[in-house]
Amino acid sequence: MAVALSPSSPPVQGLLVVRLSAMGDIIHTLPAVSALREAFPHATLGWVVEERWSELLCAAGTPRSGPRSPQRPLADRVHIVNTKQWRRALLSAKTWQEMSAVSKEVRAIGYQTAIDFQGALRTALLARWSGARTVYGDANPREPGAQLFYSRPVATSGVHVVEQALSLAQAVTPHPVTAARALFPVDPGAEDRITALVGDARDFTILNPGAGWGAKQWPAERYGLVASELAKDGVRSLINYGPGEGELAAAVETASAGAARKISCSISELIALTRRARLFVGGDTGPMHLAAALQVPVVAIFGPTNPARNGPFGTASIVLRSASSMTSHARHREPEKGLLEISPEEVIAAARKLLGSRHE
Repeated sequence: MAVALSPSSPPVQGLLVVRLSAMGDIIHTLPAVSALREAFPHATLGWVVEERWSELLCAAGTPRSGPRSPQRPLADRVHIVNTKQWRRALLSAKTWQEMSAVSKEVRAIGYQTAIDFQGALRTALLARWSGARTVYGDANPREPGAQLFYSRPVATSGVHVVEQALSLAQAVTPHPVTAARALFPVDPGAEDRITALVGDARDFTILNPGAGWGAKQWPAERYGLVASELAKDGVRSLINYGPGEGELAAAVETASAGAARKISCSISELIALTRRARLFVGGDTGPMHLAAALQVPVVAIFGPTNPARNGPFGTASIVLRSASSMTSHARHREPEKGLLEISPEEVIAAARKLLGSRHE
């Protein structure tokens, strides 16, 4: 059974969220944390996050603490860590100085309650080192042993990871918890840059050919065919790509015969771009989860990962997955066989359905 506060428990004054990475996982946590924000509107809410993903919580150039604003709508304080770099130089004085500074910064706030939404040993330790009297976490965490650092292990429930995060949040409050609308920063500079790039018209689809590993990556030439067909309906396509994906995006652009244009964005710019899109087409990636959280319709192309657990949540969507696909997180380089059974025609039909086009 989940452990919850009794109705007579004193209100939480300081609440620390620990969810360091990655993009999709942070986005999946936002509905639960937004629900906690509603449950404890006057509490100081802090979030420990990797620097790489901080723009999901706080617009670039915005102070990371102080009164909430559209540029930092959810957390009162954003605490930045760089655990990847720390692990690379664990014995260096600089690493220990940075770790000590973060620890002092967090402990100085006096958080009463910490919630580890990640379930890793390092995040459980961060939650414990925060000085919070009560530390919540999943009783069956992703990394065995993390639960040893929780004073309140919670038997989470739900199939989708958003539902699992909500069940963990429910343990913190006696009030019913339901998925709240995810709040993302509004970065005026990013909004202006996206307007300069794509204009004001919301007449485009975002294609996202990249993926965390090759087994999840639908072929570039097929994305190009999708763009070519959508262009016949007057819908232009923009190809989102991240670091190291320039050649992949160029291959989609070439295959589209001029129907699609590649565009590389910072996280703040991607938020601004996605807010304006009519449709998102892509696989199990952080940008897909961003689109779903912003309630942009999604055509999700799934292979080895399970859409019941990781699929688009909270938006109009069509999930395409071959019956032959088997759930696996093995990081193979080549596209999974079942993923290749999904044809461009299926994706085009799904896109047109969500766009509201009528075709014979």
